[in-house]
Amino acid sequence: MHAPELYQPEAIGQGVEHFSDIGPKEIAFYHEQGYLIVRQAFTPAEVQAGIDGLVDLIMGKRPDFTHIYFEGKARDILPTLNADQRQDAVRKIGDFVEFDARLKAISHHPAMMDVVQRLMGGAKPGMFQDMALIKPPLLGREKPWHQDKAYFEYPINTPVVGVWIALDEATVANGCMQLLPGRHKEGPILHFQRRDWQICDNTILGTKSVAAPLKPGGLLFFDGMLPHGTPHNSSPKRRRALQFHYAPADVTKEPKENRLKNFGSEGKNVTC
Repeated sequence: MHAPELYQPEAIGQGVEHFSDIGPKEIAFYHEQGYLIVRQAFTPAEVQAGIDGLVDLIMGKRPDFTHIYFEGKARDILPTLNADQRQDAVRKIGDFVEFDARLKAISHHPAMMDVVQRLMGGAKPGMFQDMALIKPPLLGREKPWHQDKAYFEYPINTPVVGVWIALDEATVANGCMQLLPGRHKEGPILHFQRRDWQICDNTILGTKSVAAPLKPGGLLFFDGMLPHGTPHNSSPKRRRALQFHYAPADVTKEPKENRLKNFGSEGKNVTC
C-alpha cells in the first residue's frame, strides 16, 4: 500500500463542459498546465456502449481476444465468476479496439480527434495505445506517479496526448487521476522500478496535486510528460476508465536506449 501522503489534492482540475467549448484559450491552457478536462464528452448511450464492449470482452465473447490482465488470485476461479465478479478480477485490458466496434468508435470519436489534432499543433494524430484501466471496489491498486513518455519509444520532443475517459464516476476515493500541473515543462524525471515503473516517492512527498474527478462520460486530455498517478481504490465503488494515447502519425519511434537515457536504466521492459 502506498503512503496516503502521496495523494493529497489541494484543488480540482479545470476544463469545459463540451468539446465544442474548446477554443484557443483552452488550447493555450493545455499547453501551459499540461491537461484539460471535458466534463460532458460522451453521452450516456456512448458510455453504456463502452461498458458493454468491455464486459463482452471480459466474459469471453471474443475467444480470440487475449489481452486481459486478471489479478493473479482470480485466474483459477474465473469459470465460476459472474459478470460483476469477473470485472472485479480484472486489472487492465489492452489492444482491444480491433475486437469491438463500440470501443473503436470511442477511440476515434470525431470531435475528440479534432481536439487531439489541435493539441498537437495540427499534426494528424495516430493512436498507438488503447487500454481499459479498472480499479475494483476496495481492491483496485495504485498506479504510482509517473510520466507516460517514460514508457514510449518516441523522440523526447514528440507531442504525445493522453486521453482518459471515465465509464464510472471517478472520485478521489476510488482513484481518479491526480496531476502536477505545469510540470510537464520540466522535462524527463528519473523513474525507478519500485511498486511499478515510477517517479521516486520522495520526489512527490510534500507536493500538492490537482485531482481530476469525472462523471461517467467525462474526459481528461493530458500531456505525455505530465506527472500523474492514481491512488488505491479505498471506496466500495468500481472505477472503470478507457485510456488512449496519440502521437503524430508520421513520427518514427527510436531505439529504447534513448528512453532509458532520459528516464532511467531500470525501465528496459516496462509497459504502461
